[in-house]
Amino acid sequence: MTRILILVGHPDPAPGRFCRALAAAYARGARDAGHEVREVDIATLEFPMLRSREDFEHGTPPPAIARAQQDFAWAGHVVLVFPLWLGTMPALVKALLEQVMRPGFAFRYREGGMPEKLMKGKSARMVVTMGMPGFLYAWLYRAHGVKGLARNILGFVGFAPVRHTYVGMVEGGEKRAAAWLAQMERLGAKAG
Repeated sequence: MTRILILVGHPDPAPGRFCRALAAAYARGARDAGHEVREVDIATLEFPMLRSREDFEHGTPPPAIARAQQDFAWAGHVVLVFPLWLGTMPALVKALLEQVMRPGFAFRYREGGMPEKLMKGKSARMVVTMGMPGFLYAWLYRAHGVKGLARNILGFVGFAPVRHTYVGMVEGGEKRAAAWLAQMERLGAKAG
């Protein structure tokens, strides 16, 4: 059994967004397989953007962020579901990760060396929706924005492995949507 945190990263709180359906399918598959699941919808959280290094390093996380940190600490596997906006994650997803991944929680500064990764032992999966074919984003654009998130945020604090699923052609019809939802359920069952 794995403890799984699912972050829905679509900034629009409208219930009909495909990101929400994908997250729900993953959660359903995980719960049916006996995994524990917590879900956080970033669009419903109230928190400010960080605006200074002082606040990042020494500020008190607002209540929504403190709860999200508890969920990250609890989880062994984190799933981020978000749409591709201008080649990368929406600003709200980045703002949440900046708030959550503070020094002392996600990593610790060490004198004269690389920071200590405090999220070691946790894995992650990014599920990224887009209008273009997923293989095109990976091949032509080299998935630059998603690779940056995997390496420079999740990898920096210790998540490994960090896997990805590119859900391309999201407006491709009901048959394609059903196939993606079934795949999410299978991934949830495997906690992968």
